[in-house]
Amino acid sequence: MTPVKERPDGLDKPIVGKLIKYGARAHVPVFRLTNGRIGSKWRIGAGWKKPVPTLLLDHVGRKSGTQFTTPLLYLADGPRLVIVASQGGLPKNPQWFHNLVATPDTVVALRGERRREVRARVATPEERAALWPRLVEIYADFESYQAWTEREIPVVILDPR
Repeated sequence: MTPVKERPDGLDKPIVGKLIKYGARAHVPVFRLTNGRIGSKWRIGAGWKKPVPTLLLDHVGRKSGTQFTTPLLYLADGPRLVIVASQGGLPKNPQWFHNLVATPDTVVALRGERRREVRARVATPEERAALWPRLVEIYADFESYQAWTEREIPVVILDPR
């Protein structure tokens, strides 16, 4: 898959990944402290039709064994949740994606819900084809991210356990 749109200048700079990482680190304690009253929506305000829901994903480092928590946008699809390993269109998949592939049984936190046990799996090509337009509908930037990278951005389904 080749990019169809020119990637913004500087997207590949190490500072971009660090900004994503430190922004996530600041997001997590606020979400937890408020049980999601603050931090459970992304892009609230003028110019955005609808805020996108956010969850906290726990995952274990596949090499380190360290517990991590990452805030992610999600799509509710019946009893399952759908997340996207976009990493802002950067060339590589995010670490949380590799960690989930290695250890798929995990826990997420949603607004008003302390813990939900889930099992992660990468969407099949057919599932991805059906889910991708819905994901772009809730967050149009996913389409830009896909255009900026040569990798196919993985869609991950979190099935209830």
